[in-house]
Amino acid sequence: MQSTADMQAVVAALRDNDRFVVTSHEAPDGDALGSLLAVGLALRQLGKNVVMFLGGSAPLPGEYRFLELETIGVQRTRPTDLADRVLVAVDCASASRVGAEPGLVAAAPFTINIDHHHDNPRFGNVNLIVADASSTGEVLADVFHELQVDITPEIAEALYIALVTDTGRFQYANTTPKALRLAADLVEAGADVHRVFQGVYENVQFAKLKLLARALDRARVLEGGEILVSHLLREDFEAVGATEPYSEGIIDVLRSAEGALVSALIREPPRDGAPARKVSLRSSVDEVDVSAIARKSGGGGHREAAGFSSDLSVAEITDFIVREVVAQVGAAAER
Repeated sequence: MQSTADMQAVVAALRDNDRFVVTSHEAPDGDALGSLLAVGLALRQLGKNVVMFLGGSAPLPGEYRFLELETIGVQRTRPTDLADRVLVAVDCASASRVGAEPGLVAAAPFTINIDHHHDNPRFGNVNLIVADASSTGEVLADVFHELQVDITPEIAEALYIALVTDTGRFQYANTTPKALRLAADLVEAGADVHRVFQGVYENVQFAKLKLLARALDRARVLEGGEILVSHLLREDFEAVGATEPYSEGIIDVLRSAEGALVSALIREPPRDGAPARKVSLRSSVDEVDVSAIARKSGGGGHREAAGFSSDLSVAEITDFIVREVVAQVGAAAER
């Protein structure tokens, strides 16, 4: 549940300041991009001076091209006047992931941290972390209500994208009655359900399908089928003509395998200067908290979905995941 004091502090900071830079995490997903866009549009409606920013060299996920984010004003270079703007970080589980650029939080004079990851370390000057919310978009809907923001069709659609993607099209365990009621409200406010569905789920680049095929071909079942692990190498991305964002969502196909308690996708980001490998984790049972596994390697996330970066080899990462999952399952059996 959210803290009333935290909500009031965040609302006051948004209301009382005039210049903002809004950002989210590296390798942004639907909740990150939808939340980023919703906050930017809402603050502009309130008459604020807003820069929407996402750093890093990787292109944005192709599934969200229909949003025309760069046309709306999402910029890829750090604002030169960052020191004069309040930083709003949405859907960021750690300060190191904010804006996909190191040191962004330290460079800002004041940071507002709005998120729903239960392991968020509250790195902001003010923080609103609602761990039982389905998505950061759901948290923002409550913030906008307090700010008396008019939920235009554009804002409604941005929030709906955050909501529908982080609930797995309203199929994951985080799909609550509140999330479903909010979805209905957003559709009534003008969110185009069919446009979002076509844009996000029926507009997959062929190179991404080929990358998925490679991940499925490499998938291994371990521990009697309870753990499924696959990996993608840099040459896989190069061979099919894919960039890193193309791997978004592949882990959710792997998690659907019959009998798999935990699924993992290890990938080598096809760009210079990145960690050697990135890992996505998914759990389908209460007995395994994959965010606890991720935190042991400097990552984080949710109990059911988490990730981390590592310089270990694919084999070493696989062994680490198996050990941690087996330990958690064993501990749960003893309780």
